[in-house]
Amino acid sequence: MSAATDGLLPEDATYGTLVGTVADPLLREKAGGRYRIAFLAALAVTLMMLGVIGWLFFEGIGIFGNNTSVVWGFPIANYVWWIGIGNAGTFISAALLLTRQPWRAAINRFAEVMTLFAVSIAGLFPILHLGRPYHAGWVFPYPNSMDLWPQWSSALIWDAASIVTYLTFSALFWFLGLIPDLATLRDRARTRGWQLIYGALALGWRGSARHWQLHDAVYRAMAMMALPLVISVHSVAALDFAASLMPGWQETIFPPYFVVGALFSGFGIVIVLAATMRWSLHLQDVITTRHFEVMAKVVLAGSIAMGLSYATEWFNDWYAGDTAERAHLHFLFTGTYAPLYLAMLFCNIAAPQILWIPALRRRILCVVAVAVVLNIGMWLERILIIWNTLSHTHLPTTESVFYPTVFDWMLLAGTLGFFALLLLCISRLIPVVAMHDVGKLLHQRRSGE
Repeated sequence: MSAATDGLLPEDATYGTLVGTVADPLLREKAGGRYRIAFLAALAVTLMMLGVIGWLFFEGIGIFGNNTSVVWGFPIANYVWWIGIGNAGTFISAALLLTRQPWRAAINRFAEVMTLFAVSIAGLFPILHLGRPYHAGWVFPYPNSMDLWPQWSSALIWDAASIVTYLTFSALFWFLGLIPDLATLRDRARTRGWQLIYGALALGWRGSARHWQLHDAVYRAMAMMALPLVISVHSVAALDFAASLMPGWQETIFPPYFVVGALFSGFGIVIVLAATMRWSLHLQDVITTRHFEVMAKVVLAGSIAMGLSYATEWFNDWYAGDTAERAHLHFLFTGTYAPLYLAMLFCNIAAPQILWIPALRRRILCVVAVAVVLNIGMWLERILIIWNTLSHTHLPTTESVFYPTVFDWMLLAGTLGFFALLLLCISRLIPVVAMHDVGKLLHQRRSGE
């Protein structure tokens, strides 16, 4: 038996039992009462989000707390937070595939789905923030009679291009990995209708040696392309800030700092999703305690990297000797938002340090609690990047404090509900765990590789 696979599968596991564990909740079990309650709650919150968006289109962005100084406010902070979560999913799946990590098999499917949904939600916020969302198409270069072209020197234009490219690539990468499992569902479906649906989506997959050879070659090639794409997407998002002359934003560390933050928050969401899927779909045999222990180590490493990033930012502000930069650093710890800034440091740096204790890394509830706390901290980081700089600029007469409105909070809550609704829907349509990857892991354990 390979030590690399220890604790990832039950000792008596067979391919048939593992496939049944994953596929039966879709094909042979009806949604229970807990699922219906969660679905209705998520649907209600989603309808609230649609109501806020409708009111926004009718009334204008004055319903938000944005003012003449803090012009970005919640929408752009939420955009950066969601795009960070979305960036992590495909990166996690691709990086673990290329490094041959056996524990990838249990988490890669919903990590990739998380990417698709989070990036789609992130793309909504810049459009809603425009004030005139019907002009959102102007960021794309398309022929028109007025020769209207985007401003190519703006990082916002590259944001739009990178998001669309990344979303398209992630969808293809996710679907390619899903094809063998769709064929399994086709063969196990009990009704003719589902056999036809899954059969059409499986694209004629038969599991021959030739099919697997072509599939693995293309899949690994796409994984190699995914890594630089993920880094470039969040680096472009960081340039929205770093390309400016504002104190606290003009930092060369922002691109790698944003990428690390994206992976940090993304792994936190993956942990929460893993625990939720494990509990709700009875996947204890394929999502084990060891998965959470390994992910806890990644989160711990991420918190150390985030702490180093914060320290580097503080040192640069002080060492540069620029009056505005030092005033910004002073404002972080003593200004209006100082309590929130200290709370952010606690969530992102201090709280994950309990994961140094091996016994706590093996307690799923503890790991999930840390994951929730760090995502609160990462959201605070995104919002404070905007508030601290725009509330305390070069010109004292333009300083003002941001006060979010009820619509700011409702839109944020609504997107969380929409995210949950999409996950609830997809969990009843496709396997949330890659059955063919689990099968490969079982074969690896038996061969002792």
